[in-house]
Amino acid sequence: MIGWIHHLVIAPILIPLVSGALLLFFDERRRTLKAFISLGSTLLLGCVALILFAMQSGQQNLENVYLLGNWIAPFGIVLVLDPLSALMILLTASLAVPVLVFSLARWHAVGAHFHTLFQLLLMGLNGAFLTGDLFNLFVFFEVMLAASYGLLLHGSGPLRVKAGLHYIAVNLAGALLFLIGVSLIYGTAGTLNMADLAERIPVMSADKRMLMEAGAGVLGVAFLIKAGMWPLCFWLPAAYSAASAPIAAIFAVMTKLGIYIILRLTMLLFADGPSAGFGSSVLLFGGIATLVYATIGVLASQALTRLTGFSVLVSSGTLLTVIGINEGTISSGALLYLVSSTLAISALFMLIELVERGQDAGANVLAVTMEAYGEGDEEDPEEEQGTGMPGTIAVLGTCFAACAILLSGLPPLSGFIAKFAMLSVMMGTGTTGVSPTPAVWMLAILIILSGVASLISMTRAGMRTFWGSIEGTVPRVRIIEIAPIIFLLALTTALTLRAGPALEYMDKTIHALSNPANYIGAVRDAAAVPKAETLEAGKETD
Repeated sequence: MIGWIHHLVIAPILIPLVSGALLLFFDERRRTLKAFISLGSTLLLGCVALILFAMQSGQQNLENVYLLGNWIAPFGIVLVLDPLSALMILLTASLAVPVLVFSLARWHAVGAHFHTLFQLLLMGLNGAFLTGDLFNLFVFFEVMLAASYGLLLHGSGPLRVKAGLHYIAVNLAGALLFLIGVSLIYGTAGTLNMADLAERIPVMSADKRMLMEAGAGVLGVAFLIKAGMWPLCFWLPAAYSAASAPIAAIFAVMTKLGIYIILRLTMLLFADGPSAGFGSSVLLFGGIATLVYATIGVLASQALTRLTGFSVLVSSGTLLTVIGINEGTISSGALLYLVSSTLAISALFMLIELVERGQDAGANVLAVTMEAYGEGDEEDPEEEQGTGMPGTIAVLGTCFAACAILLSGLPPLSGFIAKFAMLSVMMGTGTTGVSPTPAVWMLAILIILSGVASLISMTRAGMRTFWGSIEGTVPRVRIIEIAPIIFLLALTTALTLRAGPALEYMDKTIHALSNPANYIGAVRDAAAVPKAETLEAGKETD
């Protein structure tokens, strides 16, 4: 890449950074102006993400390296754009725009500095997806966490404060482990550049390799806390349930950051050499345990927000198990599942707030009791029959049904296509099937059972909410609240209609990850831009 296109690689970091800093200069009473700046910045970020994704969809040279400060690797900081990072940046932007629009209805005004924190969260996420250096990954990780602390506490209520303090304590412990792991790796390898690490690890002496793997293990624990692997995931359902609807919706992609980093480092640092396959068994069995725990949690949940929180863990458990199996043909379908489940979970978190506006808490408790003990099932002979459903309830019910279909993996939406793509490979069907092992069969069974559990729980919750015998008021819903949900569900519909090209892109992404030599070569061979004085001297010589 040359010219202005080359500098687009850093734009996903600079745009939210500049807008977040600019918003600090305006008083909180100028909410309309701040909302306009924040929304404009996020829309611009979405356009840049689309361009970067289109570049990766069409070009042959998959790795684009940006040298910050014009210092070559491994001495300088590098940003690397490849198919996986472009996909995650586009997914983040696709969530950020509708989530921000949803928050403009009321949530952005219930606390201070909402828009600044939101922009800094986007900066941290995008920086973590793009960085090619472990230390700067730590920096962006901390920026993201600091912003998430304020956003989780955004609003009021003792439950939110309690869950927020637990969230802060857990993530501070994770950040400490992150720093310890990075220190151990640097002390043994002498570098934190990922491409340079990938070259040095295979030729390390046995004693240094042992310390390096210890550091990588400590580092992995920090990422697995964020990814939500059992038993490190007990904080997640409570925190996501207590967060406000738009914050829980954008937090859905934060969990995928942990998955992204684990996938990136596993495929890059531990693909070859004596350390090949390091941590795979932990990811495999930990992912299976997470799936079992999350499936039980989905079945046991009565509150919709907790059900959705456990659905996040279902998604994480599935992806961690696939990474542990380390089979590229399964991973392609898993990437499509990552995108589809994240969009569906984000839409569901926002939808729940609209649905629960028309519900009475005491009536919900009574409905659960009646469901458990079978009371109140007889119809009142004097009750009017054939009552029509209000239009708002019909729209909310349709969106709820779409989310249920996506999370349970029923046809015809993208959740089914993603799960079918994984299961068809696991079963050894077609030309891309793998030899089924006990771990593969276990994952296949758990994917089916978790889908059945989601279907049962979502059906039960939907019947109690929309067709229960206890009447609730029709919620008042604004266009800017329902439109973002419809937009996210429309994206899953587009994934369904364009499943072929989507899976081709996922195959291309996994192929790039499976060939770390291309990534390493692109970073190593990235040349600094000649200085103006050098260019002038060259012209005079000519």
